[in-house]
Amino acid sequence: TAQRVTLLVPQGPSMDASKKVDLKIIIIGALGVGKTSLLHQYVHKTFYEDYRTTLGASILTKVVAVDNTPLKLQIWDTGGQERFRSMVSTFYKGSDGCMLAFDVTDRESFESLDNWRDDFLEKVIPRDHGFPMVVLGNKIDLCDRQVSKEIASAWCKEKDIPYFEVSAKNNINVAQAFETLAKQALTTYKGIFESYLTDSIKLTPEDKPKKSCC
Repeated sequence: TAQRVTLLVPQGPSMDASKKVDLKIIIIGALGVGKTSLLHQYVHKTFYEDYRTTLGASILTKVVAVDNTPLKLQIWDTGGQERFRSMVSTFYKGSDGCMLAFDVTDRESFESLDNWRDDFLEKVIPRDHGFPMVVLGNKIDLCDRQVSKEIASAWCKEKDIPYFEVSAKNNINVAQAFETLAKQALTTYKGIFESYLTDSIKLTPEDKPKKSCC
């Protein structure tokens, strides 16, 4: 006789294209590379010229559409001072994407990318090194450049991370960088969601523990 199979779909995030997907994006990097300016340029289309140091983290949100899916990006701007590194790392949890920023006129900020990246990957939920990530070389509008595009591109190619030369001041490539990261994060999110369904839906009664015969 035919056996009825009931699909038990767990409560969880929906992949309905009409519903927003919430993604957490975090911007990290050394002090003074322009993380706050990049964020304000992307969200508000204005150049943020207040040079006060970000202490801890601040959050801005932006709703965008990627691949016909509405996304609500919760973007965390973090402080870059070394003495606050341990505090900043507490904000990594739950991130869906990471933006590494450096200043092309400050070689030390570029050389610190390895530490920022390693620290981040150590503290997020263990995943492979394909975690959604992009690198931004900011302040290309300035003339006293210390890090060439070739050097930065080579570092990113070795790590398999997309690289963008950007200017928060002149709004060059800022939106493209954020949207590339959002697309990566959404793809990863969908993959995790589909894996979650595959692991959770039981189609046959054979998965049940077998009773002992004695």
